[in-house]
Amino acid sequence: MAAIQYYDVILKPVITEKSMAGMGEKKYTFLVHVDATKNQVKEAVEKMFEGTKVASVNTMNMDGKNKRRGMVTGKTAKTKKAIVQLTEDSKEIEIFAGL
Repeated sequence: MAAIQYYDVILKPVITEKSMAGMGEKKYTFLVHVDATKNQVKEAVEKMFEGTKVASVNTMNMDGKNKRRGMVTGKTAKTKKAIVQLTEDSKEIEIFAGL
């Protein structure tokens, strides 16, 4: 398997009520690559968003949901979510600034 580059780690931000409430505490939630480790997520956030320093990263694996269409059943793809806690002296992430 090829190595995951830092720009392939973070797929998109998660915009929910719970993730928005965590932004006051400098916690940001992202969907990340399924094979990404906590160190890779930390490195990707610090490289992609200038001036940010990551204090901790919590990850969770989420199984795909069961879906049905008529008699045919299947599953959606597995995903991985990461909650990134920034340090107090860190800059905020700008993609969440207007929300």
